[in-house]
Amino acid sequence: MNLIQKAVSALVVFPALAYAAPMVVDPAHSQAKFTVKHLMVSDVSGTLGKVSGNVELDEKDAAKSTVEIGIDVDPQTQEPKRDEHLKSPDFFDVQKFPKATFKSKKIAKAGKDKFKVTGDLTLKDVTKEVTLDTTLSAPIENPFSHAPTRAVVATGKIKRSDFGLKWNMPLANNGLLVSDEVRIEFTAELTPPKPPEAEKAPAKEEAKPAASDAGTKAAAPAPAKK
Repeated sequence: MNLIQKAVSALVVFPALAYAAPMVVDPAHSQAKFTVKHLMVSDVSGTLGKVSGNVELDEKDAAKSTVEIGIDVDPQTQEPKRDEHLKSPDFFDVQKFPKATFKSKKIAKAGKDKFKVTGDLTLKDVTKEVTLDTTLSAPIENPFSHAPTRAVVATGKIKRSDFGLKWNMPLANNGLLVSDEVRIEFTAELTPPKPPEAEKAPAKEEAKPAASDAGTKAAAPAPAKK
């Protein structure tokens, strides 16, 4: 198969990629992860919560692409007491701030399938600009939905104190119980949005066959016997 045939085949299999069509984050196959240092020596990681979002991917000009992500803040670190503390006002204060968001402002090419994605990250009531090192995979056909699916991995670092997550305890060696620096990692599968379900038209009543004259006419009553 020559290059032209391959290109045509790709457009047939993945028609959504032939245009700057929108893609959506698949929450079932996406995570927003964070990692901090505990006692300044070991890593503790967790997930922030359910991820959703939209990506306008421009194949010809990455700078024209856009990313909008929403996260339902519900931190999970496999330790219930720690998770409850993270949900408290000392950290995420999830009762007051249940949502985190990221909205891109600039996307620059950084190599083959690599990008620098700069945007506004909002945690609690603070918004700060961050830049994420991002890798985007080539599309592959999902064997169940037959939709083109791509994987994205974005990593970066933030200071949690910049977002009002300031709780800490000093250690004897002039260290801190929990590091201020947080490594963040966003992994997701991107798919075309599902088309809206067609409204089901009300079922038509089946037409009843017209009855024949013979079937509709009642038999004449027999004359009464005298």
